[in-house]
Amino acid sequence: MRPCWMLSAAAVAVSLSAVSPLHAQTRLNPVIDLIAKKQPVFGLYGPANRRARPGQPALSPDSIKSPAQLATDALGYKKADYIFDGSMEGDFDAALPQFAAFAKGMSDQGALQKGKAPRFTHPIFVKTHEIAPDPALAAKRIGQQLNLGVTGIVFVGVESPEELKQGLAAMRFKSQGGTRSDDVGDAPAMWGVTPTEYKAKADLWPLNPKGELYNFTIVESKAGLAKVREIAAVKGVGVLFPGAGTLRGVFSTTDAAGKRTFDEKGWEAAIQQVLAACKEFSVPCGYPAGAADIEMRMKQGFSVFVIGWGEPGFKAVEIGRGVAGR
Repeated sequence: MRPCWMLSAAAVAVSLSAVSPLHAQTRLNPVIDLIAKKQPVFGLYGPANRRARPGQPALSPDSIKSPAQLATDALGYKKADYIFDGSMEGDFDAALPQFAAFAKGMSDQGALQKGKAPRFTHPIFVKTHEIAPDPALAAKRIGQQLNLGVTGIVFVGVESPEELKQGLAAMRFKSQGGTRSDDVGDAPAMWGVTPTEYKAKADLWPLNPKGELYNFTIVESKAGLAKVREIAAVKGVGVLFPGAGTLRGVFSTTDAAGKRTFDEKGWEAAIQQVLAACKEFSVPCGYPAGAADIEMRMKQGFSVFVIGWGEPGFKAVEIGRGVAGR
């Protein structure tokens, strides 16, 4: 007869294997799995065509990739936890069709692993316009983006908890207490489910433990910083980011002689103010890191990163995953 401690150990081993990360990963959206396990998350801006700059020769047609080709590139890099698209923060109406073609290319080329436990290999998060200037228009746009099958919406320039709540409501169907219309567009096909199944899954985590949608919120103004604690306290906020690039401009001034001055201490203090609010309210904190600073930011407590596409960005992902033991 084996000793009792050996039987107990065996029972524990069986128990652990039953809930191992490998078997627990049944979500469509792997970012939520990583967040739930308090693992660092590394996302990349989607690949894009280089823009022609003033005074430089126009790009040759042969050098311009189609949305489907860009989707191939995005799927070819396997170490990104998600793909980030910021194109619709500008001219929404012009960018939407291009993004739709890119999203379709991702879907057509296997961004969704099918089987008993379907799962996105590269879930997509997209920026949307500021909410406060026109909440109704913002809600309409958020619905249009969700109807393309994205798994996350990124709110920019948030300055109040009320604004954040309006954005979160726009991500949720009316049946779930939100303001999103019942139109689902192409999203069910992108998710490999029926419209009814999509409506059940397409809710906001962690408000809905079974939800597959997730939110990123960016604070990037002094008005937002003044209310960052109230923003961080809103139920349903996913990841809170300091908009480091925009804040750099906020903390830069130009004197009468045209000399540009950057208040680096003030800028860093703003970044740390957002991080402190994240820690106080147990909200994951994000940062737009690169290879030079990702390890430092991880040590400070940032855990969700959006990184530029290309070799420098790939290097940053490698460094981050190494630090995280991933």
